[in-house]
Amino acid sequence: MELAADLETSTLVLLVIGLLIAFGFEFINGFHDTANAVATVIYTRSLRPAHAVVWSGLWNAAGVVHATTTGLVVAFSIVHLLPVDLLVSAGGAAGLAMVFSLLLAAVIWNLGTWLLGLPASSSHTLIGSVLGVGLAASVGSPAGLGAGVNWGKASQVLLSLVVSPLLGFACGALFLWLARRLVRRADLHAPAPTDKTPPAGVRALLVLSCTGVSFAHGSNDGQKGIGLIMLILMGILPATYALNTGVGPEMVHEAVAAIDRMDAAVSEAEALGHTETVDQVTHGGAHVDWRHVRLVPDARPTDSDALRQLLRGVRTALTIQGGLAVIPPADRWSVRASILRARQAVLDYDAHHVDLPTHIQATLRADLEPLTRLTEYAPTWVPLGVALALGIGTMIGWKRIVVTVGEKIGKTPMSYAQGSTAQIVTAGTILLADVSGAPVSTTHILSSSVAGSMTAAGSGLDASTMKHIALAWVLTLPASMLLSAVLYMIAQTFLS
Repeated sequence: MELAADLETSTLVLLVIGLLIAFGFEFINGFHDTANAVATVIYTRSLRPAHAVVWSGLWNAAGVVHATTTGLVVAFSIVHLLPVDLLVSAGGAAGLAMVFSLLLAAVIWNLGTWLLGLPASSSHTLIGSVLGVGLAASVGSPAGLGAGVNWGKASQVLLSLVVSPLLGFACGALFLWLARRLVRRADLHAPAPTDKTPPAGVRALLVLSCTGVSFAHGSNDGQKGIGLIMLILMGILPATYALNTGVGPEMVHEAVAAIDRMDAAVSEAEALGHTETVDQVTHGGAHVDWRHVRLVPDARPTDSDALRQLLRGVRTALTIQGGLAVIPPADRWSVRASILRARQAVLDYDAHHVDLPTHIQATLRADLEPLTRLTEYAPTWVPLGVALALGIGTMIGWKRIVVTVGEKIGKTPMSYAQGSTAQIVTAGTILLADVSGAPVSTTHILSSSVAGSMTAAGSGLDASTMKHIALAWVLTLPASMLLSAVLYMIAQTFLS
């Protein structure tokens, strides 16, 4: 309530609208993507539809809450797609235009594909929208076209989105092939009957694997919603949300001690001869002094002196009496920017000097964690709100996608073995992605797993459905990028 009282009415209204659209995106994500989690249990009559969607909704919410205990790595993979400085340095109006453009683009594309019954990816949609506004915002920038996107992080994210469905297809085919040889019951491999429930053991496996997919979806996709909301909060209220002001003096002192250890490690590496002087870096054909680089993610120092200077600057900013809350609001964004630059410089230094002794590498990697906790966080109400929106969204709108997954991917309806295989592969793949911090698409992994199991069973794939799914897969990223970029350009026209 204090925050609301301190805000200007216009800012408060924009903040509320932005949050409503963001939570709306998660609500749509619930009935758009999570239909995949309940598709097999509903189609095989393992659970009644009403029971399945409520059960899935609860486990989606549990997955979101669980994600807050594991560091929100996926959430900040989304945030770091943009150099977040861009939202602030662009100016208040332009920053708001970016936020609302990417939100509206994601919602429009998600609703459109849902109305067509296509299992398109909310993850692709959100990531494409973020990249689209980043590109559009860099048009005419002195740093050059594309400077509004962190291409290093974007390449990692895009790779995970491409590889995960291929992995789902391969594992779906392999697991089904194994199931056909290890479990030779004909009723498990025949199309699931529509007039009776599965045998007790099969039913339990289907429900358990549905639970796993729902939990994994909440953990991975819920983090994307958290990252989106933190992007909004930092864009509209940077002074309030730039730093984790809930951090007390003990954690700040721990971060300072970590900086001292990293400083000493870099000095030791230099003394051992593991150095390379890089006074300037090249980006887009132009020489850029690293001290002035803010929006060009490829231009970072890799020499020891520059890295130590960055680390000591952060140390000076953190040598305060009390927690981060005592830092004046006007200074918090610059402190955040310094922490992020120092953190990335350490990662680059480690990657650049591949021959560093093992103990120095271990120190640099381990001691980044205390710094990360100062900037990568979410207030408690954010994951709780995302969990609620995702859980409620799961409970409606599921039928269109269920029919596509259950009946239209293969030339024959889904069997019990195919449904179980697809769900186990999907849950395992998503949870593996969580560990590595990779945002992946539940929709694409499950659809690919079903297709893999159909192929291994010799059921064949429905060419028309697969064409539509593939088209949605291929088009979602560029279409959402284009849509968000156009919306941003339109918004900029009205603002100028």
